[in-house]
Amino acid sequence: MNELVTAVKEHSTYVLGFAAIVAAIFLLAYFLEQAARKKNGTKEKVFSTRKLVMIGMFSAVAVVLMLLEFPLPFLPAFYKLDFSELPVLVCGFAFGPASAVMTEFIKILVKLLIKGTSSAFVGELANFVVGCSMALPAAAIYSFKKTKKGALVSLICGVVIMTVFGSFFNAVYLLPAFAALYGGMPVSALVAMGAEVNPLVKEGSIVSFVIFCTAPLNIIKGGLDAIVTMLIYKPLSPILKGTK
Repeated sequence: MNELVTAVKEHSTYVLGFAAIVAAIFLLAYFLEQAARKKNGTKEKVFSTRKLVMIGMFSAVAVVLMLLEFPLPFLPAFYKLDFSELPVLVCGFAFGPASAVMTEFIKILVKLLIKGTSSAFVGELANFVVGCSMALPAAAIYSFKKTKKGALVSLICGVVIMTVFGSFFNAVYLLPAFAALYGGMPVSALVAMGAEVNPLVKEGSIVSFVIFCTAPLNIIKGGLDAIVTMLIYKPLSPILKGTK
């Protein structure tokens, strides 16, 4: 905890920017949810006591899944696969986009309390915004059209948006930020790590890196999370909503 407090003090400007991004994404999710509720004629509160309890439960599951990371043979060591967006998606489908964003944020906050940060909060910000780039649009689209077709469309859109945004975000911000964090190493050094394990990545080409490393990771992660969500959400929905 003391190390986390020290890291917050040392990077206070960055932490404030992080908080502003969280607030902006949450407000977007809240307004989208309110619009969906108006369209559907729903009068239930955005955050009831039951929802808050469920958000806490899903956040705890997401933290455990985030800590269980798996390497993939065609990716550099700093890219790993986890399934922490699965509970975020299920929570978003059950309770709306605002709940999904809150679950995503609590997941990151609890992880920081448990393990601290090894990336001056850069990795945590990336995890949050990339996770929200799938969970927020998927939950928002589904909240407007709660059918099997609506669920399928929402998840496909979520995977596509996360893949495109995640690739762009890595290219223009995350990879340069990590390179600067580790003693100002050139981004080409990170690209070279990808080229060592993936022959499709060209030395010095960040574009080939995000196409053949970043994008496949997001497609695999998002695709698997989407498939499992489609399989388990309907059977779980009555239990989560207390109608069974």
